[in-house]
Amino acid sequence: MIATKSEKLKMALTSTPMILLYVIVVFCVVAAIRQPAFISPATAINLARAGIFTMCFAICEMVVIISGGIDVSFPAIGCVAMYVPMYLNYHGMAPDNPLFFFALAMFIGLVFGILNGVLVSYLKLPPLIATLATSSIASGGLVMILGTREFTVLPDSLQALYEVNMITYADPATGFTYPLTVLFLVPVILCIAVALVLKFTMLGRGLYAIGGDANAARIAGFNVRRLQFIAYIFCGVMTGATAMMYTTLMHSSTTTAIMGEEMIIIAACVVGGCRLTGGHGNVGGTVLGVLLITLVQNNLNMLGIPTCWQTFAVGLVLLLGAIMTSIQAKRQASLGKV
Repeated sequence: MIATKSEKLKMALTSTPMILLYVIVVFCVVAAIRQPAFISPATAINLARAGIFTMCFAICEMVVIISGGIDVSFPAIGCVAMYVPMYLNYHGMAPDNPLFFFALAMFIGLVFGILNGVLVSYLKLPPLIATLATSSIASGGLVMILGTREFTVLPDSLQALYEVNMITYADPATGFTYPLTVLFLVPVILCIAVALVLKFTMLGRGLYAIGGDANAARIAGFNVRRLQFIAYIFCGVMTGATAMMYTTLMHSSTTTAIMGEEMIIIAACVVGGCRLTGGHGNVGGTVLGVLLITLVQNNLNMLGIPTCWQTFAVGLVLLLGAIMTSIQAKRQASLGKV
């Protein structure tokens, strides 16, 4: 069945990204009515800062989901990647150099990414089971070997990086300043790079292909095992870098700092149009998903909703996102587009 122009327009206007955009606009309008201060540069800067880690993690998770997998180990990997460099520095076993800290964190992420790749692509374990195992190994091993000390004082080099800002907004009404860290450029560059790779390269086409049907992709000439490896290694390496950014901006490094974040990240990906069965998803939808989740997490109080309802609200958003994705899949199937 071939879709007409009107059907294509209707599909575009009712697509998952467009529905997300409508919801975000409505949320912002209601929040602005309830609290006029919501419409200000300060809100935009706070949202940008709050979304840095979520955006980076979501893009990594999106790549894995597109390839037909899932990764619930990245919070544990991130905790190891942020904790080990701080532990070594505290005990005088590491130079006070930001390049060293980030390189070590990314190397740790690389090691765990390779482990996930081996478990999924070589041993053929279900991705959920494999990454759950990696998560337990990472979190349990970290506590067993290095203990549970909390590091709240940054090395001088990371403190200097923390103080580098792109812009600083001074609210004329309150006198408070709102700086936007230069690290905000990392998720921006990451989104652009991943979008270009997914759309214009054979690597991107291969990830979609193995997520849609691994056997068909293999027959078509794609190296399924290598592509799965690339997805998990990318996720691991970027998780390490993101964890070090978390430490820098939050002035905190603990063995449980970002544990439990997987639900929020997967919710952002699913709401943004990723299908947990693989083969579908894009950067634009994921960005909108992260924006909606960040708005819900940080601005419920402006709608008069107690913050204790935050987890419930995120779960509701995840459910609605899954329903929207299912509806879109059925509509596309009816038009012969799957």
